[in-house]
Amino acid sequence: MKGTLYGVGIGAGNPQFLTYQAAECIKKCNIIAIPDSGTENFISYNIVVQMIPELSQKQIIKISTPMTKDKMVLKEHHKQGSKMILKYLENDNVAFLTLGDPSIYATYMYIHKFVEKNGGQTKMICGVPSFCAVSAALGISLTEGNDMLHIIPATYGLEYALSLSGTKILMKAGKSFQSIKEILFQNKNKFDCYMVENCGMKTEKKYFSIEEFPEHTGYFSTIIIKDKKKESL
Repeated sequence: MKGTLYGVGIGAGNPQFLTYQAAECIKKCNIIAIPDSGTENFISYNIVVQMIPELSQKQIIKISTPMTKDKMVLKEHHKQGSKMILKYLENDNVAFLTLGDPSIYATYMYIHKFVEKNGGQTKMICGVPSFCAVSAALGISLTEGNDMLHIIPATYGLEYALSLSGTKILMKAGKSFQSIKEILFQNKNKFDCYMVENCGMKTEKKYFSIEEFPEHTGYFSTIIIKDKKKESL
């Protein structure tokens, strides 16, 4: 194969989060792969094209990434998407755009592994993770001193996560928001809770306490849960 598959992290929503390395990689690739799902469809494209207008002149291929927990369904879609990319890699480079960083809960990694197993070359370009962008937007630290940091998919339960010492990051909290909000409210004396919706986008909203949380929120919502310090209890 002549080409290389690049997993390109484009950052957390603000076009200015796109790194120089990511931009240069996208510019040199003739084929651009983007996730095709109910939530991420064209979002990555719309972010990047603001910084790289020539993206609109490149060939775009859509990789089906259905929003389901069914492992067999996901595996089949990842396999089909990988096979499509492998065909393009026979003659060209492919850049797979992924929100945030490709190493953090990204569909790209499934494609990456399949392509590697089938003889393809791969390379990852890091991006600004959503939780780093969120902490900056809020003006708070994620860790101090000996604090631990836990990154947790919000759709997979909260009770165990709250038992962990240190800062908890709940990724993509929209679907489970009502139950998450209820549990956090019950434990408001133990934790300081923050949330950002659509970080880096024009529709970004910030919340600095559980009392400020809205009734509903969208898919791209990140919650930060920090243990209350002993002196503030």
